[in-house]
Amino acid sequence: MKDSAKLIFESQDKRIYKDGGNLIKVFGKGYSKAEVLKAALNNARVEETELNIPKIHAIEVFDGEWAIVQDFIEGVTLQSLMDKYPEKEDEYLNLFVDLQMSVFSKKVPMLNKLKDKMQAKISATDLDATTRYELHTRLDSMPKHTHLCHGDFNPTNIIITNDGTPFIIDWSHATQGNSSADIARSYLLFYLAGKNELGDKYLKLYCKKSDTAMQYVQRWIPIVAASRLVKAPDSEKEFLHGWIDVVDYQ
Repeated sequence: MKDSAKLIFESQDKRIYKDGGNLIKVFGKGYSKAEVLKAALNNARVEETELNIPKIHAIEVFDGEWAIVQDFIEGVTLQSLMDKYPEKEDEYLNLFVDLQMSVFSKKVPMLNKLKDKMQAKISATDLDATTRYELHTRLDSMPKHTHLCHGDFNPTNIIITNDGTPFIIDWSHATQGNSSADIARSYLLFYLAGKNELGDKYLKLYCKKSDTAMQYVQRWIPIVAASRLVKAPDSEKEFLHGWIDVVDYQ
């Protein structure tokens, strides 16, 4: 890696560097070549839409670790703005919902199907057989759509540039499927961040803008919670189990 690259973020399994106009995301040795290439391919396929997203320039290897080189988007996250200017919460939440609806308006037919991914994740949980059966059955009964779904749509994955242009980042979990599943996931992410009231306001706003029944989105919540359970940290598991009680949603 060039000496000019500056480390700007580090976690247990990733490091992110800025090198001029590029961002270099280095994946830890726990990531396989296939996982990194899939994340890059997802991004490349979404680049073919009209959405504002960082474009990938290269896949490289640094000291045995795979890395993706892409555009560095200069700006601040929508989450940072929401924290800094709480009086503008409604304005920012409207922007958030409008951006998510713009994502759903796109089709990327080469992406994996959301239902297939969720069926596999439910099978991989440690839930009892009866609960897995109920979740599989419910998921199978949901309408089959082909909307572009982000998979981790939350305010930290939206960057607002200095001129006010919003960019959506981190497309590694992108799939095609039912948009209400992605809404349920964003709703859970607000709750996991301890922003319950904001999550409720978000769900009501989205359902109003899209003319979607709130009960329909709620039917997705146990499915989405179960799919997240597989790789969830211990701190999330009790919360997720609380949402997986499918009986409450019959």
